[in-house]
Amino acid sequence: MVFSSITFLLYFLPVFLVCYHLVGKRYKNAVILLSSIFFYAWGAPKFVFILLASTYLDFYLVKWMHETEASKKKKLLLALSIFINVGLLAFFKYANFFVENINLFFAQIGAAPIKWVEIALPIGISFYTFQTLTYSIDVYRKVHEPLKKVSDYVLYIIMFPQLIAGPIVRFNEIADQITGRNETAFDKLSGFYRFCIGLAKKVLIANVMGKTADKLIGLSPGDMDATTAWVGIAAYTFQIYFDFSGYSDMAIGLGKMMGFKFPENFNNPYVSKSITEFWRRWHITLGTWMRDYLYIPLGGSRVSSAARLYFNLWVVFLISGLWHGASWNFVLWGAFHGFFLVLERMFLLKAYKKLGAAISLVVTFFITVCGWVIFRVEDMTLMKTYFAKMFGFEFSGLMSVVDKEFAFVFVLAFLLSFFVVFPKGQQMQNVFYLPKNKPGNIWAMFVFSIILFVFSLAAISASGFNPFIYFRF
Repeated sequence: MVFSSITFLLYFLPVFLVCYHLVGKRYKNAVILLSSIFFYAWGAPKFVFILLASTYLDFYLVKWMHETEASKKKKLLLALSIFINVGLLAFFKYANFFVENINLFFAQIGAAPIKWVEIALPIGISFYTFQTLTYSIDVYRKVHEPLKKVSDYVLYIIMFPQLIAGPIVRFNEIADQITGRNETAFDKLSGFYRFCIGLAKKVLIANVMGKTADKLIGLSPGDMDATTAWVGIAAYTFQIYFDFSGYSDMAIGLGKMMGFKFPENFNNPYVSKSITEFWRRWHITLGTWMRDYLYIPLGGSRVSSAARLYFNLWVVFLISGLWHGASWNFVLWGAFHGFFLVLERMFLLKAYKKLGAAISLVVTFFITVCGWVIFRVEDMTLMKTYFAKMFGFEFSGLMSVVDKEFAFVFVLAFLLSFFVVFPKGQQMQNVFYLPKNKPGNIWAMFVFSIILFVFSLAAISASGFNPFIYFRF
C-alpha cells in the first residue's frame, strides 16, 4: 500500500485518523502500532512475521547490552545485534544478486550453476535496517536510554508513515516523542497540509514526468536520438526528485498529524553548486546516517593522509550505491558520486569558486543528470548506448517527443526546483512550507489542502500509472 493509492487515501487513512483521534492518549500508540502492522502486512504478509520476530529479539538484545557492565560483553551483544539486522538485509536484498554473479562466473569457467530459489525483496527493508542499527548503536554510545516497553520499540521500527521509504528517523530524535507527545489542532492541519503538498508533488508532477521518462528511456537504440535521450533523462531527473521528496513530505505530514516531528529529507538539491553540497541536500537523512555511523567511525576527514580520506569517501559512497539496489549500476552510481567528491576535495571546489555560483550550479546539475542515467539504466550495454545517444548530437524536433501536458509540467518542475536560487524564492518557499499559526494562514492552508487533495485524487483515478521509485528499496 502506497500513500498515493485510492486504498490508502479513501479507506486506510480516514479510518486510522478517526480511530487515533477518538481514543484516549493512553491508547494512541496502540492504534499506530496495530495500524502499522496492518499497513505493512497489506504489502508483505509473509515478511511481517519475520520483521516482528527480529524486532522483538533485537529489543531484548539491546536491553541486555544496556544492563550489562562488562565492556567485552557489551561489544559482543552490539556486534550480535548488528549482525542479525545487517544479515537480514544481506539475505533478502543481496542473496539473489550474489548468486547471479557467482553463476555468471561459473558459466565462464564451465562449472555447474548453483541451484537457487529466488528470494522476494521485502518492502522497505533498507529503511527498517538502518533504524534498527541506530537504536542499538545509540544505546551503546549512551546517546539515549533504551525504551522500556517492547511495544514502543516495535512502534519506532514499524511506524507506517516512514517505514517504507523514510525519512530515516534516528532513535535519539524520536525516543521522547514515542513516550510522550502532544499534537495541537494546528499540528493536525499543518500536517495534512504538508501531506497534500507531497501528494501533489508525487501525483501531479512525478507521475507525469515518469510517463515520458519510461517511454523515451525505453526506446530501442534505433529509435532514439540526442533529443529523446536528453528529454527522457531530464524527465527522470525531475520524476525521482518529486517522487521521493513528495513521499518524504507525506511522511512528515502524517507524523505531524500524530504529534511526531520527523527530520527533513530534502532541501532543493538541484540548486547545489557541488556534488558535496548535493549530498547535504539530497536524501539528507541517508547522508547524515552514512556520515555519523560509517564515515566518521572509519576516520572521516581526520585521517593522517589524503589517500585514506579518499578511501573513506569511496567506501561510503560505494555502500550508499549498493544500499539503493542489488545491481551493478547502483554500485557504479555510488562510485560515480564518490569520484566527484574526491575530485572536489582535490581541486574542483577551488575551481568552482573561480567559476562563480551560476556556472558551478550548471556543472553540478549536469553531473547529477549524467549520474541519473547510471541509476536508471540497469543494463550496462544499454547504459553505454544511452550515453552515446546523449552525446551523439543527432537532434530531432522537441515537440515530436513531448505533448502539451508534459511540457507544462516540465516547466513547472523546473521552476519549483530552481526558483530558490533567488533570495525571494527561498523566502517564499519558507512561508509556503512552514506557515505560521495565524487565522489567515489556517484558512488558506485548509482550502489549498482540499484543492490539492481533490486534484490529486482525480489524477490517480483517471490514470493507471502510479509507480513509486523508492518502494523497492
